[in-house]
Amino acid sequence: MSLREIAGRRQAVLAPGAANALFARIIEDLGFDCVYVTGAGIANMALGAPDIGLTTLDDIANTVSRIADAVALPLIVDADTGFGNAVNTWRTMKVLERAGASAIQLEDQDFPKRCGHFNGKGVIPLAEMLPKICAAADARTRDTLIIARTDALAVEGIDAALERAEAFIEAGADLTFVEAPQDADQMRRIAILGVPQIANIVHGGKTPPLPQAELAEMGFGLVLYANAALQAAVRASVDVLSALKATGSLDAVHDRLASFGERQQAVAKPFWDALEQRFKAE
Repeated sequence: MSLREIAGRRQAVLAPGAANALFARIIEDLGFDCVYVTGAGIANMALGAPDIGLTTLDDIANTVSRIADAVALPLIVDADTGFGNAVNTWRTMKVLERAGASAIQLEDQDFPKRCGHFNGKGVIPLAEMLPKICAAADARTRDTLIIARTDALAVEGIDAALERAEAFIEAGADLTFVEAPQDADQMRRIAILGVPQIANIVHGGKTPPLPQAELAEMGFGLVLYANAALQAAVRASVDVLSALKATGSLDAVHDRLASFGERQQAVAKPFWDALEQRFKAE
């Protein structure tokens, strides 16, 4: 099923985030329908830095390419602000589509952008954002979706954010994404916009963590859990390595570790073993 069809069902389809190919493989193996390639996760895992606009287009494209090689699921790619103006956004679409994106997400923050659940955000004028959407539409060569995100709710309020989303739709956005609503009433207002909507559930963030069934009833198309895997990995790594440092052994935390076999299954070692046998020299 295409990503357009998945989102068009408006059944709040879950889109877990992956910052690398390993997480994407786990997402696919567990039976999810799509993967969200998270810009924040790439900043955290590849740079060891917060989501404050430090990643480049090459950082994102290289990660997307590796993930596209590893899984067959549709990839929703966080393209930040398009990495510049409308012309930069045109190239961003070309690069990320070629890398394997099924959708790119563009946002209207000013530079340097920051995580949607951080304070201190600003947005560019609507007159600067709309050409980015048009440029992305012009650059695509297949049915790569344009997700237009606004962070105006935190700056100008819900009414202004909804007005921006409507303008994005008129400019050609396939989905829109009003970031960081703070209660269920705001989320209901967002969900009835004219194209499928994205909800972004961040553990510890500003948006209430409503269950999938409730978000589906509202009519959201996709629900991002952009960094659930990353946050789980951070917690587990701290716990396991703390125990190793304290005791010199993994005995106390062995149940927190994937087995050697589980690890090899996660990276599809049987596939590579079969490939090796297939091309083995006689």
